[in-house]
Amino acid sequence: MDPTPTSLFESYEQDFHHIIQSIREKLEGDGKDQRGEQRKAALRKVEIELDEADDIVSQLEVEIQGIPQSIKSQYTSRLKQAKADLTKYKKLSKDLHSQAARSDLLGGFRKGTPNSDDPYGEGSDRTRLLVGTETLNDGSRRLMDSTRIALETEEQGADILRTLRGQREQIENARDTLGRADTHIDKASVTLKGMIRQMYKQRVIIGAISAFFVILIGVILYFKLVRHR
Repeated sequence: MDPTPTSLFESYEQDFHHIIQSIREKLEGDGKDQRGEQRKAALRKVEIELDEADDIVSQLEVEIQGIPQSIKSQYTSRLKQAKADLTKYKKLSKDLHSQAARSDLLGGFRKGTPNSDDPYGEGSDRTRLLVGTETLNDGSRRLMDSTRIALETEEQGADILRTLRGQREQIENARDTLGRADTHIDKASVTLKGMIRQMYKQRVIIGAISAFFVILIGVILYFKLVRHR
C-alpha cells in the first residue's frame, strides 16, 4: 500500500464508512425492529463500533496534517462530514438507550399489575406501600441519629463555652490583680522617693549643725587661748 498521507487518509476513511454503515443498519435498518435482549445486544455492539469510529476520526485528524495545502481543503471537508456522521449516530444511540431504559421500567410496572390469581402481585400498590414504609422508617432512624449527634455536638459546644468563660474570668481576675499590684508599686515608689528626699534634708541639717558646732568650738578656743595672753 502506498504510505502517502492521502492514501492513509482514504484507507482510514473507508474503514470509517464500513463501521458507520454497520451502525446505520443496527439503528435505522433492519436492526431497529429487534426487541428485548436482541435489541440490547445490538445497542451494546453499536457502542463498541462508535468507539472504533471515534478512534478512526482521531487518526484522520493526524493524517490530514501531512496532506499538501493544495489539496487539503477537500480532505478537510471529508473529515468534517465524518465527524458529523459520528456525532449524529452517537446522539441516536444515546436516544435509543434512553428509550430502551424507559421500556424496561414500564415493562416492570406492567409485570407487577395484579390479576385474579394474585391480587397483590409483584410491583402492586401494597408492595410499593411496604417499600415506601420501610424507606420512611429508615429515613426516620437516620433523622433520629442525626438529631442525637446534633444534641451531643451542642452539649460538647456548651461545655467548651463554659470552659472558655471560666478561663476568661481567670484572666480578668489576674489582670485586676496585676492592676492592683501596679497601683501598690506606684504608691511604694512615691513613698520611697519622699523618704530619700527627707534623708537628704536630714543630712543637710546634720551637716549644718556639725559645721555650727565646729565654728563655735573654734571661737571658744580662740577666746580662751588668744585673748587671755
